[in-house]
Amino acid sequence: MKFTFYLPTRIISGAHCVREHRALLKELGTRAFIMTGKQSAEKNGSLAEMTEALSAEGIEWVHFNAVTPNPSLSEVRAAAEEAKTSGTDFIVALGGGSPMDAAKAVAVLAAGEVSDQQLLSQRKFERALPLVAVPTTAGTGSEVTPYSILTNDALQTKSFLNSEQVYPRFAFLDGRYTMELPQAITAATVVDALSHAAEGYLAVRAIPLGRTLALESLRLIGTILPALAEKRALTLEQRETLLYASMLAGIVISQSGTTAVHAMGYSLTYFKGLDHGMANGLLLAEYFRFIQQQRVEEIQQIVDALGLQSINALENILETLLGKITLTAEEVERFASIAIKAGNILNTNPQPSKENLHTMLSNCFAK
Repeated sequence: MKFTFYLPTRIISGAHCVREHRALLKELGTRAFIMTGKQSAEKNGSLAEMTEALSAEGIEWVHFNAVTPNPSLSEVRAAAEEAKTSGTDFIVALGGGSPMDAAKAVAVLAAGEVSDQQLLSQRKFERALPLVAVPTTAGTGSEVTPYSILTNDALQTKSFLNSEQVYPRFAFLDGRYTMELPQAITAATVVDALSHAAEGYLAVRAIPLGRTLALESLRLIGTILPALAEKRALTLEQRETLLYASMLAGIVISQSGTTAVHAMGYSLTYFKGLDHGMANGLLLAEYFRFIQQQRVEEIQQIVDALGLQSINALENILETLLGKITLTAEEVERFASIAIKAGNILNTNPQPSKENLHTMLSNCFAK
C-alpha cells in the first residue's frame, strides 16, 4: 500500500475555540488582516470573537469586508494591495468558501510580485503570508485544503490556485457560527461537502486514508439529510456534525482533488450564477450513473454510506433540497466544451469524453 499524506493545518474544534486557543495567534505576528463578506461575520458572531481574541493578545488588526461571492482575480488583487498597505503579518479568513478562497490568494499576492498566470500555475512561491481559517458554513472544507477557487473572466470559468503554502496554519471550527444560516445556504453547502467526499472517494488520485475519511463524511451527512429535506431546524449538535463532515471532506480532496462534477459545475456558477454546492449537487446523480457503468460496487458503497437505497433516492433528495434548472441545447454544448478542458477531467475514472459530458449535462438540464 503506497501513498503519501500531508496536512500541515492544526485543527481546533469546539464552542469558543477561538477564545480558548487565542494564544496560538501570537505565533503568526503582531498585525492581522481579517477578510470577510459584507455582513455575515458580524451577524454570526465570528468577527467579534476573533477581534476580541486578537486584541487580547496585543495583535492589531484591519478588517476587509468586501469579499464577494465567487471572488475574481481582479478582486483579490485589490484586496492584496490593501493587505500590503496595512503591513499585515498574517491573514484571517472568516466565512464560507469565498472569504477563504480570497484570503489564500491574498496570502500569496501580498507577499510578493506574482502574475495571474503564476498564481494559477505555480505550486511554489517565494513567500506566502500565514493564514488562519474560520469556516462559518459547513461545505467547502477550504480550511484544510491547499486550493483557492477564483473566477477567471479571461477564460470565462473558475480557475484555481493549488499550493501547499496556502494551507491554513490554524483552522478554528465552531458550530455556533453556523446556527443562523438560512435553510437554502445550509442545504447547498452540505451538498458541496457531500460532493467533495464522493468525488474524493472516486478520484484517480484517491488514497486509502482519504477514502476512509470520505465514507465517514458521507455517513455523517447521511444522518442529517432527512432533517434538511424536511426543512427542520438543526440543533447545535447537528450543525457541529456537518461542520466536522465538511472538514473531513476537505481533507479528502486536499489529497485527491476533485473530478468531472466540478469541471461541469464551474460553468453553471460562472454563466448561470448557481451557488457552487448547488451546481455540484444537481450533477451528482447523473455523474454517479456514468461512473457506475464501470464501478458498480464503489457507487453502492457511497449510496450505502449515505443510508440510502439507490442513486434515484439521492437524486430525489437533492432535487428537494436544491430545486431544478434547465439549459438550452446551446448552453449544454458550450458547457461541455469548457468542461472537457478542465484538469479535473483527468482525475475522473472512467475518464469522460466531451460527448459523455454533453450527455450528462443534457440528462440533467435539457429543456
